[in-house]
Amino acid sequence: MFYRETGQFKQGYAADSAVFPILQDRYGLAIIMAIAFVAIPLFGNEFLLASVMVPFLILSLGAIGLNILVGYTGLLSLGTAGFMGVGAYAAYKLSTLFPQVNILVWILCSGFFAAGIGVIFGLPSLRIKGFYLAVATLAAQFFLQWCFVRIAWLYNYNPSGAIEVPGRTLFGIAITGPMATPVTRYYVVLGVVAVMTLIASNIVHGRIGRTWMAVRDMDIAAQLMGIRLLPAKLLAFAVSSFYCGVAGALMVFLWLGAAEPSAFDIKLSFLLLFMVIIGGLGSLIGSFMGAALIHILPIFIRGLPESLGLPIAAATVEHLTFLIVGALIIFFLIVEPHGLARLWQITKQKLRVWPFPY
Repeated sequence: MFYRETGQFKQGYAADSAVFPILQDRYGLAIIMAIAFVAIPLFGNEFLLASVMVPFLILSLGAIGLNILVGYTGLLSLGTAGFMGVGAYAAYKLSTLFPQVNILVWILCSGFFAAGIGVIFGLPSLRIKGFYLAVATLAAQFFLQWCFVRIAWLYNYNPSGAIEVPGRTLFGIAITGPMATPVTRYYVVLGVVAVMTLIASNIVHGRIGRTWMAVRDMDIAAQLMGIRLLPAKLLAFAVSSFYCGVAGALMVFLWLGAAEPSAFDIKLSFLLLFMVIIGGLGSLIGSFMGAALIHILPIFIRGLPESLGLPIAAATVEHLTFLIVGALIIFFLIVEPHGLARLWQITKQKLRVWPFPY
C-alpha cells in the first residue's frame, strides 16, 4: 500500500528510463543519504566510524570495481587485491614525491596507474575466458604481490618493507595520519564512494554498460552486432582496476594508516569476490549488501553476547560467528542464487502488487 506507482505518470524518455522510476525509491535513497551524511557522524562513536563504516565503504567500492568486471562484463578476476595494492603504492609514491599536492588528488590519480596495469593483464581476455582467465588474473595477483615485496623503491627503501601514511591536511583539517579524526576520515571516504558510485551507475546504465552486458551474455553475438570485443573488455578491465586502485589507496591512507604487502594478498581478492557473488552479480546495490553481510554482520554478532550480558568466551563467540555467517551465506545463496540484490528486487516487485499475488 505504501509502495505504489499509481498516479506517477512518466512524461518523457528520461523519466521512463530513470534508475529510480518510483517516487518511494527516491525517498528511500534520500533517507539513506541523510543517515549516512548526518545521523551516523552525529550519533556514531569512534568505533562505529573507524572500524565499521570506513572499512565497509572502502570494501564496497572495491566490490563495485570487481562487479563491473565480473557482473557486468562476465570476466572472472582473482587479481583484485593486486590492483588495489597498485593504487595504494602509487598514491604513497606520489604523495612522497610531490608532498605539496593535495592527497585526495593522488588518491584519485592512483586509480589511473591501477587501470594501466589492469589493461596490461586484461590483454589475454580476448583469447581466453572463464577459469582460464581467472588463472591469468591469479598470476597477476602473485606477480604484483611479489613486486610489492621485492621492489624496495615502491616503499622508499623502508627497512620494515611497509608503507606509512604521511599526515596531510585539506583546508587546514587533517585527513590522513594520526591527527585525522574518525569523523573527518569517514566524510572523506563517504564523499569519494558516493561520487564514484554515481559515476559507475551512469556508466553501467549507458551505452558502455549495455556494451559490457552484451559481451557478458554472448560475446560472439555481440561481435556480430558490431561490438569490438578487445576495446570493450580492456575498457572493463581499466574501469574495474581504476575503482580497485582508488579503493586500495583509501584503504591504506584513510583506514589502516600503514600497510605491508600482506595486506593485498589473495585472501582479499577472494573476500571481494564473495561480496560480489553474495550481493548480486551485475548490481551496484548488491556490492554494498555483500560488503555489509561479510564485514558488518560478523562485527554485530561478536558484540551481541557482551551487550546481552551472556557469559560466552571470546573464542566461542569467534567460532559461532563463522558458523552463523557461513550458514547465512549458504541460506541466501540457496533461496536466491542471484544474490541479495535480486532478493531485494523480488521483494519490491511483490510490494508493488500487494495484497494481490501478481
